[in-house]
Amino acid sequence: MGDMLVPAEALYGAQTERARQNFPISDLRFPRRFIQAMGLVKGAAAQVNVELGLLDAAKGAAIIQAAREVADGSLDQHFPLDIFQTGSGTSTNMNANEVIANRAHLLLGGTLGKRSAVHPNDDVNAGQSSNDVIPTAIHLAALIALRADLVPSLERLEAALRAKAREFWPVIKTGRTHLQDATPIRMGQVFEGFAGQIERGISRARVAEMELSELALGGTAVGTGVNTPAGFPARVIARLARETGLELRETTNHFQAQSTLDGVVAASGELRTIAVSLMKIANDIRWMGSGPRAGIGELAVPAVQPGSSIMPGKVNPVIAESVTMVAAQVIGNDVTITVGGQSGNFELNVMMPVIAYNLLQSIAILGASARNFAERTIEGLEVTGRGPEMVEKGLMLATALAPEIGYEQAAAIAKEAAADGSTIREVARRRTQLSDDDLDRLLRPENMTEPGNVVAGAGG
Repeated sequence: MGDMLVPAEALYGAQTERARQNFPISDLRFPRRFIQAMGLVKGAAAQVNVELGLLDAAKGAAIIQAAREVADGSLDQHFPLDIFQTGSGTSTNMNANEVIANRAHLLLGGTLGKRSAVHPNDDVNAGQSSNDVIPTAIHLAALIALRADLVPSLERLEAALRAKAREFWPVIKTGRTHLQDATPIRMGQVFEGFAGQIERGISRARVAEMELSELALGGTAVGTGVNTPAGFPARVIARLARETGLELRETTNHFQAQSTLDGVVAASGELRTIAVSLMKIANDIRWMGSGPRAGIGELAVPAVQPGSSIMPGKVNPVIAESVTMVAAQVIGNDVTITVGGQSGNFELNVMMPVIAYNLLQSIAILGASARNFAERTIEGLEVTGRGPEMVEKGLMLATALAPEIGYEQAAAIAKEAAADGSTIREVARRRTQLSDDDLDRLLRPENMTEPGNVVAGAGG
């Protein structure tokens, strides 16, 4: 395609520079985790190629060292390509091949700009294709990120929520359904519900790991494995598993592994569900902390920064708000990944770079926001007296009377209390033959927060 001028200090070569000029689209670049995964794949491939006698030992050692430097982030400045590029990610695969080849050339005593002793295609890319390396790197990067960035943060959040559930257990407040008053509930039970969501979110992250542990490496161009030596993918994947501590396996069907990214789509769906859980929890805490005087005001949210540039003393639930924005972003990312997953045309998916970017962003921001939520909001939450104060005034205390006097009479009591501002106890005292002892026994809010406490009565 003719000569191509490359910056003198760049470790990449003509193919990368051509792609850099072809795709001046955005400021979005592959995340660190993806570049790490590319380095890991290239290094493991070189090690296996040396073992198989397909790569000179000295050259292989230089490639392995260069790939290690890519994996650890030392060479990130030499990966300049836009996410919005060739749909297979070939440009970025060649970017990695060129950087590793040129760095290996320097390690062998060569001079940058001179013809390299290490060839990016023949040596660094031996036994591989962009079409199996890029989906492999997507899966590997996401697995590393899930294990290191998301799951520990969710575990931290779950622990914080369970600690608050224990702390808040004695506090009884009014439950709400349809945004209307319902029967009493312990604040601790509310937080047990939140913790249960995150507990299941961790399980969903594990499901995502299972989807991503199947790797496409070995299929090369169209899934047939052309130009791949026997045993190459299994040995590379085994080496990657040992190096990362991850459970990895070669796909049993290379044709599906390259023509689709169904595993990524499924994993993204699990992340979307985690995001929905976080949004629910964050919004509930915002509402319960609303006020402090004209809102619900059952929780006191930690003051982490001034809430207004004009209203002195205002405190806003800013951390919870950031969580809801992260959740919205992850849900949007999932839509992009879903559309991208549909773009498996014949033997290859052609939206791999944008899918990789969105998947890894979702994992990163979910992990960061979950940890931040735990540290800056959940662990500092306090309950106020507002919840318990409102329980005695709650109209749904009438539910406890229904087994004794019947649904219809209990409903009439609730209606009258709503109309004149009385409590259920006051109306029941006027309208029924129940004694004060009976009312004390029936209208104990704590009895309404546990199963098995229904009082059998004579009502119909």
